[in-house]
Amino acid sequence: MLKESSLSQQRNSYDEIRAPVRSLCRKFDSGYWQKVDEEREYPEAFVQALTEAGWLSALIPEKYGGAGLNVSEASVILEEINRSGGNSGACHAQMYVMGTLLRHGSEEQKLRYLPDIAKGKIRLQSFAVTEPTTGSDTTQLKTFAKRKNDVYLINGQKVWTSRVQHSDLMILLARTKKSEEVEKRSDGLSVFLIDLRENPKGMTVKPIRNMPNHETNEVFFDDLEVPVNNLIGQENEGFRYILDGMNAERILIAAECIGDGYWFTDKATQYSKDRIVFNRPIGKNQGVQFPIARSFVNLEAANLMRFKAAELFDIGDSCGAEANMAKLLASEAAWEAANSCMQTFGGFGFASEYDVERKFRETRLYQVAPISTNLILAYIGEHVLGMPRSY
Repeated sequence: MLKESSLSQQRNSYDEIRAPVRSLCRKFDSGYWQKVDEEREYPEAFVQALTEAGWLSALIPEKYGGAGLNVSEASVILEEINRSGGNSGACHAQMYVMGTLLRHGSEEQKLRYLPDIAKGKIRLQSFAVTEPTTGSDTTQLKTFAKRKNDVYLINGQKVWTSRVQHSDLMILLARTKKSEEVEKRSDGLSVFLIDLRENPKGMTVKPIRNMPNHETNEVFFDDLEVPVNNLIGQENEGFRYILDGMNAERILIAAECIGDGYWFTDKATQYSKDRIVFNRPIGKNQGVQFPIARSFVNLEAANLMRFKAAELFDIGDSCGAEANMAKLLASEAAWEAANSCMQTFGGFGFASEYDVERKFRETRLYQVAPISTNLILAYIGEHVLGMPRSY
């Protein structure tokens, strides 16, 4: 293990969370994750164990049966999963997707769904926002929900909609007012809760095979009927509801990246001590040692920004800039650590038995999703530095 730093001691202040999460994760060892990855399976047993232990209901208030933790504490759960060698991308959405229902749903909706989510009876893991023709330009999405009596008829298409096949509920963002009829381009969008348990007619799911073992899909809607009661919040106000949850999403993803980064750093450090070439451990060579040390330095810095953003979120302060910076710094630090680990292992890094190549694929995702590095830089340029809008 790496020598404890002051920041490492700060991380240990969450030992009441870290210790039991680590204990659970130890039951799902390298062999488990290799099998799941090789067979392109969903880690059902792992997700079920997390659910039964109550970790996936961390952000649900106690009044609805959850743990009532804050985002700082929830981020530690995801960090520890990834640091253990697991992949929390299989289930992390339940942390932040649920927030849309919690913050903007009616009390009747909360009572209908949140207690069962907390008990693990149902899952809210899926989030349908992105479309193939609009990408990150969410305000220009085309999927349309037209009200007809007591239902909405939804038509359109989504892409990169993850965990549909392993979720009972899905949050959907659709247009309810034509783009040419709104004053602001962010107006006219609404949020719906789709019940997937009933195999709804008018919805077709097409899996997308992708680089990491990440269950994601294209979803097509053809007159999908959604009850009016499943509208979350006010009609045409959905864009701000979605934005409201994005800061939490970025903070939690940053924590996952931090977990990945420490996994790579620990792995590379130990291997550099054990691997003997030319009658000396390879970690004695500065060409091996310095990249690992530098990636660790950058991880520690990214971790500080992660906790700063989380603390601001938890006290209700504005944290858009900090959440975006945390996600950018953490994803880049994790990728740097991944590269230094792969280089340290050399040819063995490409062998699946060491897990490096699997984690290498998994952590690369977060340079692109859920928001690309370039869009974060554009946000900082405009909203923090006051530069002209670039898009």
